[in-house]
Amino acid sequence: MAQRNYVFTSESVSEGHPDKVCDRISDAIVDLFLGHDPYARVAVETLATTNQIVLAGEVRGPESITPDLMESVARHAIKDIGYEQEGFHWEKADVKVLVHAQSADIAVGVDAAGNKDEGAGDQGIMFGYACRETEALMPAPIFFAHGILKSLAEARHSGAAPQLGPDAKSQVSLAYENGKPVRATSVVVSTQHIDGLDQGEIREIVRPHVLNVLPEGWMCEDDFFYVNPTGRFVIGGPDGDAGLTGRKIIVDTYGGAAPHGGGAFSGKDPTKVDRSAAYAARYLAKNVVAADLATRCTIQLAYAIGVSRPLAVYIDTHGTGQVDEDKLSKVLQEMVDLSPRGIREHLGLNKPIYARTAAYGHFGRAPEADGGFSWERTDLVPGLRSAFA
Repeated sequence: MAQRNYVFTSESVSEGHPDKVCDRISDAIVDLFLGHDPYARVAVETLATTNQIVLAGEVRGPESITPDLMESVARHAIKDIGYEQEGFHWEKADVKVLVHAQSADIAVGVDAAGNKDEGAGDQGIMFGYACRETEALMPAPIFFAHGILKSLAEARHSGAAPQLGPDAKSQVSLAYENGKPVRATSVVVSTQHIDGLDQGEIREIVRPHVLNVLPEGWMCEDDFFYVNPTGRFVIGGPDGDAGLTGRKIIVDTYGGAAPHGGGAFSGKDPTKVDRSAAYAARYLAKNVVAADLATRCTIQLAYAIGVSRPLAVYIDTHGTGQVDEDKLSKVLQEMVDLSPRGIREHLGLNKPIYARTAAYGHFGRAPEADGGFSWERTDLVPGLRSAFA
């Protein structure tokens, strides 16, 4: 029997965290290519350290997208995050672009030809998850951890909190009773700040953002509210620690509350099922929960490189399901074509909509008018309810 009373913890990192800087740059490059050609192929990784940025990977797209243009996009991403520091500056950093053409061996597996449909860009397993813990149908610990950092970032960008720097981390531990979150047992926030502020001053800058994000009455005891536990956080971002694309995959998804297939999202165009199929799995799981067919739902998809159809579709409603899971799997696959092409077309993924996903989670966000976060729509709900009426 599953444990019903426990404490569960998730962490988040801000847009200025070294790894998130890299995710943002890589996704900005994806947007650059898709903005010029919706069917461009991109797999670009970024490394960042003290005033050094390296872009590496493979692409297939218009020749008009030059290394100089990619460098310009990288600098703009860093400027937008807010880095104008001595050790990491959008204008002064050295940017190396080591990007080459996509491998012909990969391209032939992905490309449609003759009677062969477009295949998956790689093998792999992807998971989607949804639950009733928050209105966004996300696990509460990661949802609130993201919310705290997003609130701090908005205050920094607006000028309401000029003392804060771009780099920050949060960690939220929630007590669960009878399987439901009821309060925070501890909250940890570490945020970069200007020199001259003491720990107590930073603590009081951070406190209202935590109180505004957590539900009323959920704040932990003051002894378990930790802000900048080391006492000082002036040197941050890639100057304080090197960053790499794809190192925060649990932050990007469900905070450890659900499985992760292992593949990162950022820097990849939507032919890569690491990204598109993970979005599709979330989309399906969210619609199952939104349709009241379960209060928790995990979906796994499995693919092979060059093969268009998923090898397996697994659904687990964790004992909360109101319908037969085998029938649910069949109905979902009838409603949504889970081939790489089918996912891209159904969710409208061949658009420059990815830089905005690089921080504060790929899931639990509101669908946007231009197609951003389309995988968060709940437009399958009427069909699902009708199928199981």
